[in-house]
Formats: sequence, structure tokens, C-alpha cells
Amino acid sequence: MLLERADINPDTADTEYGGTPLWWAAEFGYERIVKLLLKLEDINPNTPDAEYGRTPLWWAAERGHEGIVKLLLWREGIDPRH
Repeated sequence: MLLERADINPDTADTEYGGTPLWWAAEFGYERIVKLLLKLEDINPNTPDAEYGRTPLWWAAERGHEGIVKLLLWREGIDPRH
């Protein structure tokens, strides 16, 4: 799996919107992917997108993805102020 490769950084933002894989998964409601990514210690759940400065938690809440909001709030180190 790609996440097991040492040369793959799953917390890298894309160059167009500045969204990380966690950001994209949270915004579009991919709960299984959010769960998978949150298991990784090197994922920063507070990384905002470059376009609006919104975090995965903000986007999940905005889009009504309640299950993802709960997953993110359970993650240690989450900052709910963004």
C-alpha cells in the first residue's frame, strides 16, 4: 500500500488548493479514508487549505459529515478553533 512506503508523505498538500489527503477526505465525506489517515502519527489534522485557511474539521462540519467530525474531535491534538 502507498501509505507503507517510506518515500510517500501522506501529509503533503496539493499544489492547487493546498489541501492534504486528510483535508480532501474530510471535505468530501470519505470516512473510511479519514479513519485510515488518522491512524498515522505523522498526519497533522490541523493543516488548513491554502485557499481559504480552513481545516479538515471545519470542512467536515460545513459539509455535514457528522461521523468525520466525531473522528477528528477524538484525535489527540485537534484544534477545534479553526
